[in-house]
Amino acid sequence: MKKTFMGVRLRRLREERGMTQIALARALDLSASYLNQLEQNQRPLTVPVLLKINAVFGVDVQRFSDDDEARLITGLREVLADLPAGLAGDGAGDAVSLAEIRELAAGMPAVARTLLALHQRHRQALERLEALGSLGDDRSGVAPLPSHPPMAYEEVRDFFFARQNHIAELDDAAERCAADWGLLPGRADEALAQRLLVAHGVRVVDVADLPGQAQRVFQAEAGLLQLAAGLERGQRAFQMATQLAFLEQGDALQRIADGAALSSDQARALARIGLANYFAGALVLPYAAFLRAAEAAHYDIDRLGHQFGVGFETVCHRLSTLQRPSARGVPFFFIRVDRAGNISKRQSATHFHFSKIGGTCPLWNVYEAFAQPGRTVPQVARMPDGRAYLWVARTVSRSGGGWGVPGKEFSVALGCDIRHAAQLVYARGLDLADPEAAVPIGMGCKVCERDACPQRAFPPIGRALDVNENRSQFAPYPVASGALIGVNP
Repeated sequence: MKKTFMGVRLRRLREERGMTQIALARALDLSASYLNQLEQNQRPLTVPVLLKINAVFGVDVQRFSDDDEARLITGLREVLADLPAGLAGDGAGDAVSLAEIRELAAGMPAVARTLLALHQRHRQALERLEALGSLGDDRSGVAPLPSHPPMAYEEVRDFFFARQNHIAELDDAAERCAADWGLLPGRADEALAQRLLVAHGVRVVDVADLPGQAQRVFQAEAGLLQLAAGLERGQRAFQMATQLAFLEQGDALQRIADGAALSSDQARALARIGLANYFAGALVLPYAAFLRAAEAAHYDIDRLGHQFGVGFETVCHRLSTLQRPSARGVPFFFIRVDRAGNISKRQSATHFHFSKIGGTCPLWNVYEAFAQPGRTVPQVARMPDGRAYLWVARTVSRSGGGWGVPGKEFSVALGCDIRHAAQLVYARGLDLADPEAAVPIGMGCKVCERDACPQRAFPPIGRALDVNENRSQFAPYPVASGALIGVNP
């Protein structure tokens, strides 16, 4: 463990509990002088002290992880890149340096999160203004711009992100239920159908055409759960498990959603659905059994899918949730995108995330997977800050159900920090130690610092185009420069 200075977070923990330094030192069996040095960042926070904090106060040690600091640093860099020229510094000597950003993220994380929240509200207000502007010059009858709350799905995504995509209460409950109901790997659908019938009087039937291409429709009064015909066994099990989550864990789902400090009923309802899906995944893939199987298979996604009777995406999603403090798996980042680059799922147990103010990187293997459908594509990638990751990506698709009905196709990617790569079967044959072997990717052109990138579409926010008549093409942003004057560079 590298030296970690967390004095501000330690002081905040003490203040939250209304304790003096002496009282906290006694509770942790430390000397008052040593605790004072920890709080003043004169000594690093050590693993034994972290374990004492966890034992005495029940605080998740993830609260003191540098992963959270890395997320804040990335977010703050985006905020500064998005500021209008002059606000982030009038010159090279006034600009906010990376060292100052690190100091803010490490020393005052609550202030950093507040800045990120303010920036998010600012972006949403600008988007609203832009939408109103597209209505034309005639503003008669247009109501004044209201305060715009955050979008529900973004709030819910941030809720799961802040918890490293691990909901301990639901994971523990699902594991108990799986044992009590006798769920077997790959055959959970049989026991789940029996549970629905015996405990709730609900029959499960297959229906060829559910409304809106739904996969599950529950008719409470009729005691009927309709499932889309053609679902595989693992998909049927997941849909039944989701319905059981609403029937048997409804109070827990509501309590967790209500305690998430979400701003609207829509966000809370969406959180309930997300939590029900989380319970379903944990029920079909019980924590301890799935983690043992994952480690034994070296996180081979296909082998795990065959063993538990579920698909590639379900395995990836479950792997990104294995962060129980007493038995952690590899901390993964899970993402799902379509061909247009729209991110429909993003879950993380790590510090990694892409920009919210620009598209993702075209050099990332999540897009290469579309050119090789059905094949798992590995990639060692390096971000501009020097962090390297191992990624695996593959396409997943679902038929529309008939001739002429559009289907769905996505690319699903699972990634982890390079220091965990040796635990994965996908690292075999890759040179993890050679920095030149890693593909240089970024968080999106608007915030990426790689000027020489051949795929750059436009300059970073706040930086002017470099237009030079003496060069063979407009550099370093050929695509943006060509689009600017209507030529094809």
